[in-house]
Amino acid sequence: MKCPFCKHPDTQVVDTRESEEGDSVRRRRRCLSCEKRFTTYETVEMRMPQVVKQNGMRSEFDEDKLRTSFSRALHKRPVSTELVDAAIDHVTQRVFAIGEREIGSRQIGEMVMKELLKLDKIAYIRFASVYKSFQDVGDFSDAIDAVSKPRARPRKTD
Repeated sequence: MKCPFCKHPDTQVVDTRESEEGDSVRRRRRCLSCEKRFTTYETVEMRMPQVVKQNGMRSEFDEDKLRTSFSRALHKRPVSTELVDAAIDHVTQRVFAIGEREIGSRQIGEMVMKELLKLDKIAYIRFASVYKSFQDVGDFSDAIDAVSKPRARPRKTD
């Protein structure tokens, strides 16, 4: 690493410490030329993939857009903030874990729908109606049928 004072290319690590959270490393360095000391920090660079929209446009992955989607679908629904945050984290981790440089917006939408289905069926239907561009009441009916569990009927005993 180059010395920030004299720009000499050789420096020596004098001390290394991990942060309390364990997500960064602090290194104390000494320039071999001017003897001045300075500190550097080493952290992991997490690059989220680019989102490829249906029209081919690309944009940065935006967790705020994800949060907005969840908020709209869950508007006035009895789901705790902690559960919503966990669902958003789960989607974000899945997107990151794919390990690709690009991901389709449809893939992200499918992930969101899976999380919403676990949280609240009404929110799932709301999101699906926009995401899948429902055209009529039949589309809603089909979606409701798909998420509804068959109700157990009492057995007749003779």
